[in-house]
Amino acid sequence: MRSELDQMRLLICSSCAGARDCGAEVKAVESALTRAGIEGRVSVDQHACFSGCAEPVAIALQADGWATYVFSGVDVASDADDIVATCRTYLESPKGWIEDARPCGRLRMCLRARIPAL
Repeated sequence: MRSELDQMRLLICSSCAGARDCGAEVKAVESALTRAGIEGRVSVDQHACFSGCAEPVAIALQADGWATYVFSGVDVASDADDIVATCRTYLESPKGWIEDARPCGRLRMCLRARIPAL
C-alpha cells in the first residue's frame, strides 16, 4: 500500500453563482500550489455543477483508488492556501482518508462529503 499519492485532481465548480472570475481562482490556487512545492502533484480543473448550489463555491478532491472529498462554501481565491493545505494533507494521508483535518484550516468547516474509495 502506498503511503503517499503521486497525483491528484482538484476540481473547482465553474457554474456556482456569484460574481466570479474562474480564471483568477485557478491562478490563485496554482500560485499557492507552487509556493507549497506540490504543483506537479495536483492537477487543477474546472467542472460544471457539483450540486452544492446552496453554498457556492463547491470544490472536490479525488484520485484513483482514494477517497473523494466535496467541499462547499469556499471562496477559492481567499481560501487558496487552505485548499493547498488540504491537498497536501490528502496527498500524505492513507488512501486519501484524512483523520486529522486541523491542517486544512477553514476548509475543515466546509466539508460536505467524504466518500470512501472503490
